[in-house]
Amino acid sequence: MFRYLIRRLLAAAVIMLVITTITFFIFFALPSDPALLACGKTCSPSRLAEIKHSLGLDRSYLTQYWEFFKGLFIGRDFGDQSVRIHCGAPCLGVSFQTDTPVLTTLLQDFPADLSLGVGAAVAFLVLGVGLGTVAAVRRGRAADKAAVGLALFGVSVQIYFIGLLLLYLFVDKFQILPASGYTPITEDPAGWFKGLVLPWITLVIVYLAMYTRLTRSSMLEVFAEDYMRTARAKGLPAATVVLKHGLRAAITPIITIFGMDVGSLIGGSAVITESVFGINGIGKLAVDSVQNSDLPVILGTTLFAATFVVLANVVVDLVYGLVDPRVRLA
Repeated sequence: MFRYLIRRLLAAAVIMLVITTITFFIFFALPSDPALLACGKTCSPSRLAEIKHSLGLDRSYLTQYWEFFKGLFIGRDFGDQSVRIHCGAPCLGVSFQTDTPVLTTLLQDFPADLSLGVGAAVAFLVLGVGLGTVAAVRRGRAADKAAVGLALFGVSVQIYFIGLLLLYLFVDKFQILPASGYTPITEDPAGWFKGLVLPWITLVIVYLAMYTRLTRSSMLEVFAEDYMRTARAKGLPAATVVLKHGLRAAITPIITIFGMDVGSLIGGSAVITESVFGINGIGKLAVDSVQNSDLPVILGTTLFAATFVVLANVVVDLVYGLVDPRVRLA
């Protein structure tokens, strides 16, 4: 298992190197000049030359990439002798808008994405797997039809529709919950929970549909296997047959999708949810940086999200070995 973990970590490092390289050169392939964007509208040629020199943009692309790559491990310094900004490792650059290290900005917004992504992921995994299992066991009955109908509803609606509807009902009309927004859990645990209830419900409704359908189809395939008929013939309790023998074999594709979803949610993919509920997360930061042409922040958010997706895949591969002995032996 340890050797398998080392191989997966090495493969993840290679993938991150490729993603970093491609993202960096796409950064310079854009038609806009990063120095001109940092300089602003009223920019003189001398000032533009100073900014290019301070950002290292007057060097070759390979030299710039090497400086960027080194900065990920040892940090970098930006600016000239009069104004120098230190960017500690791992350095993802300095924002054109705020002159602060990109990683500092990302870490400020990361707790909101972590709370939003993990809370919603736990809820839609438990509910989706539970409903899918019930639908498979009660195939063709009322519970199955209700679960399938709920899944179709979740697939059909959009996040912004559900979000605005929940805001209208629970905040404006009945005033059960306060206006949405993220409150750090260390400051006010109750406010943290109340501010995330509606975003969690929104994401659960959307993601629940996929997990319900996926669990149902996987369980139905497992139920048709010979060993499941053997387990029933031995007289094992129904709960043991379904949960121990059935769900454990059907959970593998669910783990795959769940790992990808958790990685992307924590990395900032819930941008629409953040925008609807006024949560200052990484997804909203990425949108704002695109609107402001803040290229270092765009580059940083892309690499930040990619890191969590890659790490989530590594964790998924390790969980495979714990859940399915066949994978562990292979």
